Amino acid sequence: MTAGEGLRERKKRETGMRIWRTALDLFTERGFDHVSVAEIAAAADVSKMTVFNYFGTKEDLVTAPMMNHVGDVVRAVRERAAGESAVDAVRRQFLEMVEVRDPSIGLNDDPRSLQARQLIQNTPVLLQRASLAFSQAQGELAELLAAEGGDPMLAAVAAAQLTGARNALISEHHRRILAGESAQGVADDAAERTERAFAQVENGLGSYPGPKRAPQ
Repeated sequence: MTAGEGLRERKKRETGMRIWRTALDLFTERGFDHVSVAEIAAAADVSKMTVFNYFGTKEDLVTAPMMNHVGDVVRAVRERAAGESAVDAVRRQFLEMVEVRDPSIGLNDDPRSLQARQLIQNTPVLLQRASLAFSQAQGELAELLAAEGGDPMLAAVAAAQLTGARNALISEHHRRILAGESAQGVADDAAERTERAFAQVENGLGSYPGPKRAPQ
């Protein structure tokens, strides 16, 4: 039980976790398309309606933890302090999440989280849902930047760069952990990697990656 959490809240949280874990196990064993919500409910010892009370759709049974953080980049820019640039705000937010080893940016080697990540990568409908959510967040960020007086086209470019850098960092964390590295090992150089990624966004591509080499 977490601090300040009552018995009712604890039971509700535990029920949600049981449903989520049951769904992950069934999806992993049989494939997302071959498991019904009714089967998940029965295996989790709850009603079908209870499943939908906790998770709005079948897809949410896998993607809900990710969806809770899709809008982080928009919040970072919207809530930034006066005088702080958009890139500084997104970089600061990401570094703060690195500092606390936030699972939402991929610094998590919990088997269940890795299981969910692999399900999303291997299931077209889930991957499409995740891609659409991030695309919508990028569009929202572009609108926010344009509303602050930026040229709409350049705002769209800036939004793509900010979300792209962030997503690339998260994907790198997931890639390394799925390859066998510990979350702590990946986190050890995450801050340095974050600084390099956002420095490239801040400074522009310039001549990156250098002159094209002639064929050998």
